[in-house]
Amino acid sequence: MPQSAQTAFDLAYDELRARWPESTKDLDVPTPYGPTRVHAYGPVDGTPLVLLPGGSATGLVWYANARALGAHHRMYAVDLLGDAGRTERRGRPLRSAADLTAWLDALLDGLGLAGAHVCGHSYGAWLATAYAVHAPQRVDRLALVDPTQVFTGFRPGYLLRALPTLIRPDEARARAFLAWETSGVPLDEGWMRLYASASAVPGRKVIAGGRPGAAGLRMPVLALFAGRSRAHHVGRAVARARRVLPHAEVAVIDPATHHSLPHAAPEQLNDRLVDFLVRS
Repeated sequence: MPQSAQTAFDLAYDELRARWPESTKDLDVPTPYGPTRVHAYGPVDGTPLVLLPGGSATGLVWYANARALGAHHRMYAVDLLGDAGRTERRGRPLRSAADLTAWLDALLDGLGLAGAHVCGHSYGAWLATAYAVHAPQRVDRLALVDPTQVFTGFRPGYLLRALPTLIRPDEARARAFLAWETSGVPLDEGWMRLYASASAVPGRKVIAGGRPGAAGLRMPVLALFAGRSRAHHVGRAVARARRVLPHAEVAVIDPATHHSLPHAAPEQLNDRLVDFLVRS
């Protein structure tokens, strides 16, 4: 990566990190796939909560949710393996969804967690679901925030709009894509700088997979959908979630879009997540 692009990403990352609560700890947890960067916040004896971000968002995307979620939980916000951030890919190669679930097994082991609540947004929600299917005994509660490729596929128009950022990624294309998807919902400039500069990071290897078969899940599940998401057809995703997981709580957050979650106007999301996660 040109030095200017690396500098832009590092600056954006450090600026957003500085907006987390002062007591946040940065951990580099050893795994067979390389050290994983985790931002830990909340009471050390709180119920563990693992947070998985969407693509290009990094674990820092939960900055606007940290104080609310960390009031009762020990939060572990993760930079995803294979994506932009400060998790390094070293050691065992990353080839498949099975590697991602094995990585999460190793991450929980490294954090000393037999189990945890798990919450993911977008691609992170797909990964959270895949992990819950893989290791249901380690997922106490599962929260999915506008999950993609879990209940329905992407809208073709969304994929077409995303294509330029995949073929020739740069900051301008990433910003244009965000502007289209969020269509007027105010976004935080600091987070946009991080997301846009992340698109230029070389060597990313984001593993895609099929729908993870959520129908067999038995732990409590919360599925929240962005009312104005352009990533998928919201009504169909909601209906499918209710059919696949009839015991789950399924709700729509308006006027959120896919990429404005979880950080833009987070109060409604925080209230929903806290209410779900604190139940015994």
